[in-house]
Amino acid sequence: MATAKKATAKKAPAKKAAPAKKAAAKKAPAKKAAPAKKAPAKKAAPAKKAVAKKAAPAKKAPAKKAPAKKRTPNAAFMKPLTPDASLAAVVGNAPLPRTEIVSKLWAYIKKNKLQDQANKRMVNADDKLRVLFGKNQVSMFEMAGLIGKHVK
Repeated sequence: MATAKKATAKKAPAKKAAPAKKAAAKKAPAKKAAPAKKAPAKKAAPAKKAVAKKAAPAKKAPAKKAPAKKRTPNAAFMKPLTPDASLAAVVGNAPLPRTEIVSKLWAYIKKNKLQDQANKRMVNADDKLRVLFGKNQVSMFEMAGLIGKHVK
């Protein structure tokens, strides 16, 4: 009978603690409330893991910086391309890498205020750009693809 009394005695405090944990569960996710039911010795273990997790990102940060220094540009992007006559009217007729052609095209667009004011992703074509694009308005994502038709 003594064991039966101990079992009920153990259950009674658990029932009293449960309403407090329900209030805590509303504030915090359910996963955090579950470890609270475990013994105090097990509470210390998650704390050590949390410390280990904090230390791990600090180690990863320098690792990310190292590859950035070693990165070299793709040779295909740096290859000089010769613009045709219609594109040369905007960016010049000297051979340029594709990246520079796009940069000069954007400089021309901003200089002449051709970017749509309502939707800045759209470019309104003037007479020179209408020849390049083949339409009055182009999105900035289409623009790079349309340039490819005018370079060799």
